[in-house]
Amino acid sequence: METPTRPLLPAETRLFEVARRQFSDYSNAMIREASDLAAEKLAGEVRYNGEPFLTHPVETALIVCNDIGLGRNSTVATLVQDAVRMGRMGLDEVEKRFGPEVAKVTKALCQISDIDPKISTEQVDNFRELILSYATDPRVILIKLADRLEVMRSLEDFPAEKRQKKSWETLHLYAEIAHKLGLYAIKSEMEDLALKYSYPDEYAHIVQKLADTAAERQQFIHGFLVPIEAKLAASGLKYHIKSRTKSVYSIWKKMKQTGVPFEEVFDVFAIRIVLDCPPEQEKQACWNVYSIATDFYTPNPERMRDWISIPKSNGYESLHATVVTKTGKWVEVQIRTERMDEVAERGVAAHWRYKGVKQTGLSSEEWLARLRELIENTDNVLNIAQKLDTGISSKEIFVFTPTGDLRKLREGATVLDFAYEIHSRIGETCTGARINHRIVSIREKLANGDVVEILTAKNQKPKPDWLNIVVTGKARQRIKVFLREEQAKAADLGREILERKMRNWKLTLTMDEAISLLCKYYKIKTGTEFYSLLAEEKFSLSEVKDIVSGNLTSAYAEKPRSESKTKKESDNDGCLVIDDTLKQVSYKFGKCCNPIFGDEIFAFVTVTAGITVHRADCPNGTRLRERYPYRMLPARWRNDTAKGAFRATIRIQGEDRPGLVNQITETITKDLKINIRSMNLGNAAGSLSGLINIEVTSTQMVDMVIHNLLKIKGVQKAYRINN
Repeated sequence: METPTRPLLPAETRLFEVARRQFSDYSNAMIREASDLAAEKLAGEVRYNGEPFLTHPVETALIVCNDIGLGRNSTVATLVQDAVRMGRMGLDEVEKRFGPEVAKVTKALCQISDIDPKISTEQVDNFRELILSYATDPRVILIKLADRLEVMRSLEDFPAEKRQKKSWETLHLYAEIAHKLGLYAIKSEMEDLALKYSYPDEYAHIVQKLADTAAERQQFIHGFLVPIEAKLAASGLKYHIKSRTKSVYSIWKKMKQTGVPFEEVFDVFAIRIVLDCPPEQEKQACWNVYSIATDFYTPNPERMRDWISIPKSNGYESLHATVVTKTGKWVEVQIRTERMDEVAERGVAAHWRYKGVKQTGLSSEEWLARLRELIENTDNVLNIAQKLDTGISSKEIFVFTPTGDLRKLREGATVLDFAYEIHSRIGETCTGARINHRIVSIREKLANGDVVEILTAKNQKPKPDWLNIVVTGKARQRIKVFLREEQAKAADLGREILERKMRNWKLTLTMDEAISLLCKYYKIKTGTEFYSLLAEEKFSLSEVKDIVSGNLTSAYAEKPRSESKTKKESDNDGCLVIDDTLKQVSYKFGKCCNPIFGDEIFAFVTVTAGITVHRADCPNGTRLRERYPYRMLPARWRNDTAKGAFRATIRIQGEDRPGLVNQITETITKDLKINIRSMNLGNAAGSLSGLINIEVTSTQMVDMVIHNLLKIKGVQKAYRINN
């Protein structure tokens, strides 16, 4: 090794020694160059305890290449990623000096480091999958776990609030990922350190109990193994034995789950018998040891675990047996080979090093090549994730709210999908969003890691074409429900309108007969659809009356609606047709009945004031017909063309309760968007009553106002009056 041009940190010395044993001279030189570059870029940066910040990436690199078993490129990326993350150097410089592979891994590591949202128990799964989704290269996850383990080992020097946050994240996020990847040694150390800073008193209690019982435990283990070791030696098997004490966190968790004290946790330790044998003899050798152990101690069949015949999905292989001594003490015996033991300790790294090869194994770079090969031969990262039992999916994206809440959506989700994911009401009133401070429409597709602020408006409502914008089942379902509810409301109003008109017209037809004629005439499939369209003022009530009263022949009814409408309007049959284009005739509306488009009307020729238009049920109508029949003219509205602004008066009566007037006003002006010309409401003897003058375009609109007013709690009566 060259004479250093700067003093090396103790951690660097250890790293270079490990690298010297594992890597070529070329790789060692690259690692040394990366360490020197990191030292230069991070000069002046210190940790909480005053040590050079360089200690962190170097200690992490030690875990990466020594504990996990990754190769040169991973070690180099680990050394330089903090300098890139802190803006001391760019990825272009990393690629220039160390190649595109190192730059790619470094970039992914920086992306994960940028994730620091609000975390809650409900979102742990989403955060775990978000981290995994950034790392299509498995090295990135393994390096990130090493990074977090080094932080936890140094947590004593962090501020108290940092210790709590890091411990929570480690326990609920990183330890779970380590578990899924089979990195049990790292998982256990993370859990113990997280417990130490989250529940220091309980941690210290268990540590002290383990220390107090250590001598007794060793004595018991020695006696337990005497007969087993004698028979193992006689069998000629090569082996060594480990006694494994249960992790502090596992003991603490068992005590919490079962409510027992330390003394009653029966599986505080386990005996591990590790065999050295050729791969083709592994299974038989393990079962031979099982037979030897159960010759002396009785096994519990319910606690038998055979992960040799069928390994866990993350590669874990071992034979577990729980046996009881003559004194009634239970002991877990784990039986495995050297290869299986390394897989158990080092997870996927060791698993892929050994899988399908001779006992000499593959190098770290070779097992990574196997992983890369698997990724390239599958459709996407989902398949490799399934192989490693991480459960991630490239078909999903993860999006943040401005407050840091994380939501998981399917790939291709839009702003509108995200709005519905937050809340149905937010979705229904969504008008767009700000994505990373950029204003976009509801159609904008979201990307992994976007920060999205939804924009809403009170008058916004879902529309049928929204179903073409959303891709998530939740949004689609809520939009359909809203549209169905709106159609149902409109249908109720339309039916109410038709029923009222049918009574006024005094026809003998039943509603079923009338709706059958109307659906046939307008070529509509269902009565519900007709009612909805009627409420939306798509049909003229005068035309509807003609249809149900039989004024239109069956032959006429078979013609398309547009054709029949043309014929009807071209042949006035002597009727005065009222519309906005009637310039040559002077007419006005009678103040006695205040007719509105949609009302049945007649015209009366006055002596000095031209023609006055009245409602058919005008209170003065009978007198005018009796005294001046020669001045009467039939009249009707021109279909869909006479919808000007009319004034209607509604009398309302209800309970005198706080907020009722305000509710009435909001229903008319805000919900229905109708202008109130005047309102005169008074209270007496606990009741509220009065008149409301509104500006409308037709009788359908009046009916809609009345329908909605009657739905207000406390409103007892609402009806139109003539004045």
